[in-house]
Amino acid sequence: MRFAALMIVLVLALPVTAGAAGAGVTARIDLSAQKMRVYSNGRLAYTWAVSTARKGYRTPTGTYRPQRMHRMWYSRKYDMSPMPFSIFFRGGYAIHGTNAVRSLGRPASHGCVRLHPANARKLYNLVKRSGPKNTRIVIDW
Repeated sequence: MRFAALMIVLVLALPVTAGAAGAGVTARIDLSAQKMRVYSNGRLAYTWAVSTARKGYRTPTGTYRPQRMHRMWYSRKYDMSPMPFSIFFRGGYAIHGTNAVRSLGRPASHGCVRLHPANARKLYNLVKRSGPKNTRIVIDW
């Protein structure tokens, strides 16, 4: 009886984010605010400025999982532009580092989600540790 009572107390004391919904990594990109919030195991770990699609381009909204990851990728579509710490989530769309750090916080890309290279590295390593199957990328307005 004491064991059952203790188990009930422990279950009730668990944080709301415990379980499958809070496991792993979630990168939430807010297009209107040009911000990314990164959650690790349900807890806010980072908030970073990003650059997403400028006028004439689009960043797709929705919920995705990483499809592939590259420490360094060069865009075949855009003059072999460097894309460090790339996490591709839908076809050619990726979250990646950029050298255009002055543009962070406002739309500037052809559709990818750009981050400061140091932040792209942190996210890449976090996703690599947690695993792409345990990662969600959520993009909305």
